Amino acid sequence: MNPAVAFTLILLSLMIGSGVVSASWGFTLGRQALTGVRQPETRPTSGSPVAREAGAASHGNVVLINEAEVLEQVKARVNGGGQ
Repeated sequence: MNPAVAFTLILLSLMIGSGVVSASWGFTLGRQALTGVRQPETRPTSGSPVAREAGAASHGNVVLINEAEVLEQVKARVNGGGQ
């Protein structure tokens, strides 16, 4: 057998072996990392069991702000002005 072919086959087998070892190690680490993690029992958008604050804005309301006021505030902060 040609030494170049033998060397190529040895390198190929080492690469396959290292890929298998790396994959199994990654699978084991991932499995350990997800131990105790469960999928939520309900969909997050279908009624939340967590009580919402009374003063919080209701879902779906959009508040528009004046762009000119925002730009003035940003310029004031950049120039070292107050908050």
